[in-house]
This record gives sequence, C-alpha cells and structure tokens, in this order.
Amino acid sequence: MAIKIAVLPVTPLQQNCSIVWCEATMKAAIIDPGGDADQIAQAVEQLGVNVEKVLLTHGHIDHAAAATEVAETYGVEIEGPGEADRPFLESLPEQGKKWGLEGRVAKPARWLNQDDKVTVGELTFDVRHCPGHTPGHVIFLYAPQKLAIVGDVIFQGSIGRTDLPLGDHDQLLQSIKEQVLTLDDDWGFLPGHGPTSSIGQERRSNPFLQGL
Repeated sequence: MAIKIAVLPVTPLQQNCSIVWCEATMKAAIIDPGGDADQIAQAVEQLGVNVEKVLLTHGHIDHAAAATEVAETYGVEIEGPGEADRPFLESLPEQGKKWGLEGRVAKPARWLNQDDKVTVGELTFDVRHCPGHTPGHVIFLYAPQKLAIVGDVIFQGSIGRTDLPLGDHDQLLQSIKEQVLTLDDDWGFLPGHGPTSSIGQERRSNPFLQGL
C-alpha cells in the first residue's frame, strides 16, 4: 500500500509534525502534533484525509503539546510513546511554561513497546523502542517504502539531545546502533526537526555515529 506524508513544521521550535495517510482509504494519523493545532486542521482539510489516530514518538512539549486538542477535534485516541514517557505527558502544561508553548496533559489509550504494530488505514508500521533522548521514545517504520519516522533520535548530521531530564547519551547511542543502523542504507527517515536524510548518508557522514 502506498503511503503519503505531509510535513508541517510547527511552533517556533519548528518541529516536524507529519500527517501520514493510506492512499487506498484516505485514513490518516497525525504524528507528533507539537502545537499550531489550527494549522494542522487546515492541512487535514486541504488534504481531504480522515484522521483516525494521533501517534507520539515521545513526550516532549514540542512533539506533544497539541496531542490532546487534536485528538478531541477528531474524536480519536492517542497511541504512543512508551510508558516510560508518562511523566512528560503528565507535565506538558509545566513544560509549556518553560518553552513558551501551551500544552495539555496527554493520556494515550495505548502505550507502545518494541515490536508492536501500528495501523493507519491499510498501512502497518513497525514500532521500535529507542530510549536515550527520552526513556519511552519510539520510532515508526514503514518497511514497504523503507521510511522511518524517528522523532528526536537522529537528525541529518546530528543526534538527539541528552542534556534534558531523563536523557542518557550512552543509551541513545546504543539505541541508534541497535534500532536505526540495523536498517539498510537505502532507508529514508523523517526526523523531528530539520531535513530528511537516509541511513546510508548518516552512516557515512554523521560525526556522532562514527565508530558505532
């Protein structure tokens, strides 16, 4: 099944919120709605998709601030991240005050674990647990088109921050080694900020990955 994706950089933190949908059914998921719910709603209307769930890679404010608002707008549930990120989702209002964003507590209907499956219409994503940036961080893999949605685990030329609460640099590198670099070089990925890249490009040129 063909996957379609629209990327919306939201809030001053320019987080890559994405609308992912199944071309056969036009059913969609909104991944990491970090804010600007009105902008997200306009994009959904323009695309003509039917939102069936909200997916979260992790619980930081720039990825989850609008999760509850978006879920309520479309009458859908939130899935993800891993349950270890519960403290972040429960503290979104407090996180928001620090970053100048408005956040509401998010309550996932389903926590995600390693090797879980997530469906969007007729699409099936594989879930991998990638702690380090946050303890409950997950990524979503769509194998038929070799596309990974990786949140703040890895970026073009960089990796996720680990100086925030509950971050762990060594754990992040281990996650990248075991869960990201095990993908073939021709896999593309959409990070939580900045441009897309490929596993091969990062394996060759990302300075943080040399020696892994």
